[in-house]
Amino acid sequence: MWDAIPYCGAGPGPAEAWSRWNTDPLLLTGLALLLGWALLRPAPRRGMALLAWLVLVVAFVSPLCALSSALFAARTLHHVLLIGVAAPLLALALRDGTRRRAGAWLSLALPLHVVILWLWHAPPAYAAALSGDAVYWGMQATLLGSALTFWAAALGRRDEAWPYVSGLLAMMAQMGLLGALITFAPAALYAPHLATTQAWGFSPLQDQQLAGLIMWVPASLIYLLAALVRAGRWLDEAAPERDA
Repeated sequence: MWDAIPYCGAGPGPAEAWSRWNTDPLLLTGLALLLGWALLRPAPRRGMALLAWLVLVVAFVSPLCALSSALFAARTLHHVLLIGVAAPLLALALRDGTRRRAGAWLSLALPLHVVILWLWHAPPAYAAALSGDAVYWGMQATLLGSALTFWAAALGRRDEAWPYVSGLLAMMAQMGLLGALITFAPAALYAPHLATTQAWGFSPLQDQQLAGLIMWVPASLIYLLAALVRAGRWLDEAAPERDA
């Protein structure tokens, strides 16, 4: 039986979940500093920074934080918000607007992010992250940091688009693969949730299958959409050159 208490607290049942807001003073201080930074960004990057801040509030302060202790599906949603929504918004907020040619940055950022993502979804590493605050924040920091590095490379203004479109499609493929492996696993793999899903009407395996589907479909679509937008903008920019 799993008896460790995760950072967000013990997994709640439906009756108490919606009152479980995270008021950790250190977390709120960090978010306040991030909000101050966001407000100082020039427009339109200020809007991107504020949206990223709001996503992080939802992920870490709202009842989603506590719910992610009960359901692996909620934890997966938490991770998708972190790496698929907050990270690209922060990357856009930090972008300096300069144009750079394709280089080695994405070729390093992509495998780094993939390795970290798969590492933290290995059952032993995942269980360790939910057994102590230090490992938990190590998981969050490395997921967000590697995702920010990846998105900064993939979304930066480049003269050559296809290496970056390929990188986004590669992320989509590996996200779908990881989601499929989790969905079709024959048994529940994540010990922290073995005794916390029943109150929500799920068996641990059903919860795990839902988590896999979240990663397989909507999370993968984020990268596909970004790849299509990136390719479309490159084609629009290249059209005047072809017509000249």
